[in-house]
Amino acid sequence: MMKAKELIDQLNHSGLDEKLSLLYGADADVLDTQRRRYTEAIERFTEIFPDREDIHLFSAPGRTEIGGNHTDHQRGCALGAAVNLDVIAVVAFHDEGVIRLKSEGYGMIEVDLSDLEIHENEKGRSVAIVRGITARVAQMGVKIGGFDAYSVSDVLAGSGLSSSAAFETLIGTIIDVQYHNGKTGEIGIAKIGQYAENVYFGKGSGLLDQMVCSVGGFVFLDFKDPEKPIVEKHSFDFAKAGYDLCITDTKGSHSDLTDDYVAVPNEMKQVAAYFGKEVLREVDEKEFFRSIPALRGKCSDRAILRAMHFFGENQRAVAEADALDKDDPERFFALYRQSAASSANLLQNLYSAKKPLEQGIPLALAVSKSVLGNDASVRVHGGGFAGTIQAFVPHEKTEAYREKMDALFGAGSCYLLRIRPVGGVKIV
Repeated sequence: MMKAKELIDQLNHSGLDEKLSLLYGADADVLDTQRRRYTEAIERFTEIFPDREDIHLFSAPGRTEIGGNHTDHQRGCALGAAVNLDVIAVVAFHDEGVIRLKSEGYGMIEVDLSDLEIHENEKGRSVAIVRGITARVAQMGVKIGGFDAYSVSDVLAGSGLSSSAAFETLIGTIIDVQYHNGKTGEIGIAKIGQYAENVYFGKGSGLLDQMVCSVGGFVFLDFKDPEKPIVEKHSFDFAKAGYDLCITDTKGSHSDLTDDYVAVPNEMKQVAAYFGKEVLREVDEKEFFRSIPALRGKCSDRAILRAMHFFGENQRAVAEADALDKDDPERFFALYRQSAASSANLLQNLYSAKKPLEQGIPLALAVSKSVLGNDASVRVHGGGFAGTIQAFVPHEKTEAYREKMDALFGAGSCYLLRIRPVGGVKIV
């Protein structure tokens, strides 16, 4: 722990550059930006909590989906990666029995540690996440004290980079490091975040987002046993291979899309139910394809197509991880393009059927190919229907590509990302 002034001095004299480089890269301009960002966060913390002297710094990353579009909810396989966009927190611990958290741009959150029950009026709000994580850790028998915190995030909400999972990982990491001696572990922190989101926040979600944010790096996940998912950390340097990872926010509205998102797992489960199973991972793939004629009339055509997507996508996620392990980017990109086609034609999550005139994602994909060529490695990112696309762009085309995307969707719409090798961490 350090005093605020001491920590700012250390930042300004490059004393934390090694730790910051691990999270954000060693580019001088990037490091300068992060030094200012952390300094401003510390200064804001001292304004909000002037009586707190000893402080700590924490960070948790956003994540990008590399492979396995809409597979996790069917207990399938997926490949994700933590990225350099993150949520950071300046934290001071105390024994006052309360957690106070002020996030930039939002009101103060207060959670009384003597009241960790579910509050119906908090569902859908960040305070529910904090209360839920704290409750789950307390259920594990961990004695939790309080803390005051100020947080800043550049994982924009609605960007498809899992701002909620990053926030959950941040809170879980803060509590685990201080009050459980780091014993919960990366997988445990992810499960606690999922619990808080499902039970306290009131949103059903798989474990993919939380797991990637918590573990960091490239992460292959197999959810066949959701209680004990297989987690494998992989490494591959796309920058060294000559490619930049770009995410473009098409600025589509996510309002009124709940039915579209819910329909995907529901329709896949309808197909699984035909075979007496809960999810598609339990269904024999060969039996499914033999049974397609019989399925018609029992399930919608779209449900059958989405099930076809699952079986292909599940295998691709495994193959993509293998290609990265074997340092074979061309094979990876071929699989990635197959995933793009499957998402468009079988999964059908490029736009909402309720809003056929709003097609930001198909437009972004088409323009991407006009810049990068028809064999571009570009596809819908995340849940789909509105939101973001992801592209692996050759270095020499990155500037032109970002200019085109920003011209189309507004300045700053195209993010240049790097893979972050670690998940939630205490910096100091």
